[in-house]
Amino acid sequence: MDEEEARDFNERCVQCSEVNWGLTDGGRFYCRTCHNVTERSRDVVNTEVTCNARIQTISKGSRNRGKSEEGWEWYVCEGFQLILKKQAEALEALGVCPQMKDEILCNFWRRYLQKSQQAYCDRPASEAVKALSVCDSSTDMDSEPDRPSLLHLLSLSESDGDLQTDCSFASSSGKVSECTSVCSGSVDGRLYLMKNQKETLRMSMPMTLSFCYMALLWLREPMTLSDLLRFVVEGHIPYLNVYQDFPEKMKLYGLDLRIFCVESWPVYEEVYSKMIELAAFLDLPHFPDITESCFLHPDMLCMKYLMEVNLPDELHNWTCRVVKKIGFGEVDFLTFTPGNKSTRTVKYDVLAAAIIVVVLKLLFLLDDHYEWLLSGFAAERNKNNKEGGPYFEFKEWYKVIKCSLDAEQKKLDEERAKYLWRCEKPLFYSVKKKSKVLRRRQMVVNLQNQFCKLSGSVQPAERPNPSSFQLSWSEENTDGTCFHGHSLKGILQQKNGVLTTINPDYWLCTIRLCREKLCGHLAHYKEVDFPQSYHFVLRLFSFLLRIQPSYIHEEVCVIEHKLFNKKLSKKPK
Repeated sequence: MDEEEARDFNERCVQCSEVNWGLTDGGRFYCRTCHNVTERSRDVVNTEVTCNARIQTISKGSRNRGKSEEGWEWYVCEGFQLILKKQAEALEALGVCPQMKDEILCNFWRRYLQKSQQAYCDRPASEAVKALSVCDSSTDMDSEPDRPSLLHLLSLSESDGDLQTDCSFASSSGKVSECTSVCSGSVDGRLYLMKNQKETLRMSMPMTLSFCYMALLWLREPMTLSDLLRFVVEGHIPYLNVYQDFPEKMKLYGLDLRIFCVESWPVYEEVYSKMIELAAFLDLPHFPDITESCFLHPDMLCMKYLMEVNLPDELHNWTCRVVKKIGFGEVDFLTFTPGNKSTRTVKYDVLAAAIIVVVLKLLFLLDDHYEWLLSGFAAERNKNNKEGGPYFEFKEWYKVIKCSLDAEQKKLDEERAKYLWRCEKPLFYSVKKKSKVLRRRQMVVNLQNQFCKLSGSVQPAERPNPSSFQLSWSEENTDGTCFHGHSLKGILQQKNGVLTTINPDYWLCTIRLCREKLCGHLAHYKEVDFPQSYHFVLRLFSFLLRIQPSYIHEEVCVIEHKLFNKKLSKKPK
């Protein structure tokens, strides 16, 4: 009977254009060629109620539940999908293009599930948890209103046939009970941590941010990786304790906590390297070009960071000259091509910060002597300067920035020290224990409140509003703390119609770049080996980007060797 009804369905498959249909247990048509499940379902005649009544059923029945009806049987990838969904929604709330969630991130995630053979494919026979090659993960909200379809939560466009293509996890009755262990709430939590995934890229919490950044980079959104991680730390993007927003019946305990529980801040290098691996693993094509009009172009980012660190606007001309001289503004250099090992991947925010550091070295040398000498000359000229803008004084800028930087760094350190890593929402694993856990949690909260009152502790401040700038300076201030309009004339001279620096000297951070593959770094940084002025500038950008100063120093060394390549390649006589 089912075969006859399937043969009567003559529409072409939207995926492969074949007409070769079968029926799932839920009554939906699926393509035998590509396993695409459609929204169309068979018509069922119910003769027991009314002889002429016809209904359409899209329910496959109640989902098999373990743990004695205490929770759903769910898979690790379903948990990560919920996290990605919430992160994408948070990014949309911050102003990211709405296409990111349904058109970009959703496709990246489905491609990952297929490449890692977790969904949209025939599961390997060697897997301990079997999955049917064709299944219906979408359930009827009327027949089972308490169980949403987790593998459809990522999509907002539920009417879009392409986004409804699904091959979810449907466990065979014999295997589920074997793999569902008291050691984890998820079906495959134990196997997820045990199995060897050398050929595949195992999903992790930092990789959720790698997915988000990869989608942002594809859309060329005006948000760098350092901005993304800062928004995570500030709480604008779900990451820490995000599992507390799981549905109540998705029980999470034991080994699941090793997968989803995070007790450290996301690290720039880890998220970035995982993004590079992920893009190559997914076999993604050439990313959209990074042109001069894009926010991620060095000229644009340098302008932003010059404003944030309160440096003169005239420095932007010098950063543009350096970018043009070394060719780091070319489309081929800036555009990301996954899997291309011959080209160097670009960290756009780190590159822009390093370019500014190089320009400051070109103009002020940053050797703990020359910059203070220039400041003295500028101060004398400012006393006699009655026309035009004031000359830029490095010493005064240093005092203003250091005061602000120390205050912001202290504030950040205190916030991190006071952060409570424990989840606010208590986790309970059965209905019987729910009331006991809630009472215990309420008792802890009451004791904390009483202790705060007795000790006079200040209540934690509200979450700050998201902003692209951490430091802001206004030219309307009359206290002289804004240096945007200050002039560089005191340290420049005209030579053949071109402005050049008065000082012809320059010191290199390193004479040779490290080429050792085992090292992994092109240059090394120790604070005691370099001038304090240079370290201060690195520390400033290190705070803004939330990375180690050594990463910026390494990029500075690369730019210097590119800038002075001809002089370095000359053989001594």
